[in-house]
Amino acid sequence: MNSQTPPIAITTGEPAGIGPQISMLAALAWQATQPQSPLVLIGDLFHLREVAQRFNIHAELIPLTALASLGDMSDAEKSTTLVVWHCPLFAPVQLGELDVGNAPYVLNTLDIALLGLKNGTFSAMVTAPVHKGIINDASIAFTGHTEYLAEFAGVNQVVMMLADGRELEHPLRVALATTHLPLSAVSAAITPAGLTRTIDILAHDLIHHFGIAQPRILVTGLNPHAGEGGHMGREEIDIINPTIAAAQARGLDVRGAYPADTLFQPHYLNQADAVLAMYHDQGLPVLKYASFGHGINVTLGLPFIRTSVDHGTALDRASSGAVDAGSMQAAIRTAAGMVQTKSITKDVL
Repeated sequence: MNSQTPPIAITTGEPAGIGPQISMLAALAWQATQPQSPLVLIGDLFHLREVAQRFNIHAELIPLTALASLGDMSDAEKSTTLVVWHCPLFAPVQLGELDVGNAPYVLNTLDIALLGLKNGTFSAMVTAPVHKGIINDASIAFTGHTEYLAEFAGVNQVVMMLADGRELEHPLRVALATTHLPLSAVSAAITPAGLTRTIDILAHDLIHHFGIAQPRILVTGLNPHAGEGGHMGREEIDIINPTIAAAQARGLDVRGAYPADTLFQPHYLNQADAVLAMYHDQGLPVLKYASFGHGINVTLGLPFIRTSVDHGTALDRASSGAVDAGSMQAAIRTAAGMVQTKSITKDVL
C-alpha cells in the first residue's frame, strides 16, 4: 500500500471484549513498519483512550478531524499515532461484562465502515469480534458479520474462508459451502446451484484478490469416506461430484470429492491453493489448529475487501490484558495485500 491508497478501516468490535485492545496493538504493529499507510480505527475515542491507558498501550489517539496533521509528522511519530473515527458508546463499559445498551453502537461502527467503503473513504475493512448473542438480546436480528455485510452489499451469496495469515509458501485456506447451520440442516443446504456459485466465487477471488492465476481447489465430500460409493450417503454422487465435473468443464482446476479425514495432509495440501469444505466444523478445526493463533477470516464475494480475526470476544480475558493480537495483525496484513493485488489486477466488482 502507499499514501495514495485510502486507509483501511478497523472496526473495534464489542467494547467489553478484547477488540479494542487487539485493534490498537495490531494497528501499532502495522504502522511501525508501514508509517505511510495509516489505519483508521472506528470506535469510541474516549473508551479506546481509557483501554490504552489501563493496559499501557503507548499510542497517541487522535480524532479523524486531526488526520491532516499526520502530514506534518515524522515516520516515528506516525508509527505511534492512531487515527480514530469517533463513534460514541450508548452505555458505560465494564470490561468483560456485556451490556445490551451497546448493541446499536457495535452495528454503528460497521455501518460507518461500510459507508466509507461505498464512497471510497476506505480501501478495505478489518473487523474485531462482536458478540452475536448480546445484539440479538437487544431485539436486533443479527446472524453475524458475514450475513450483515452481504445484506448491505445486496449480494445473494458470499463465501466464508478462513486462512493461515502467516506469510508461508503454501498457506492453508479453507472455504465453506455452508456456514452457521445446525448439522441436521447441512445436507439440504448443499445444492448444485449453491455449490456452483461457491466454487465460482472462491476461484474468482483467489485470482483477483490473492493473485493466484490458476487456483487449485480441492473439495471435500460430505459423508465419511466421501460416501463410500453411495453406501454412506449419496450427496457426493448426486450433487458434489457432478458439480465438480461441471466446474472442470468450465476450465477451473477443481478436484474431489475427497474424504475429509485424509485430505488435510501435505500430500494434498501442497498441491492446493484452497480447500472447500462442506460445513463449518469439517474444515475449520483443522485450520485453527494449524494456524497457531494467526488464522484469519475473509469474506469472499463482496464488492469490497473484508477480513477479520478467527476468534471471539474473549470476555474472560478482556479485563486482564492477557491478549494476543496475532490474528488481528494477520487480518490487517492480508487486507493490505488484497488491496494491492486488486489494484494491480484492476478488478472492479
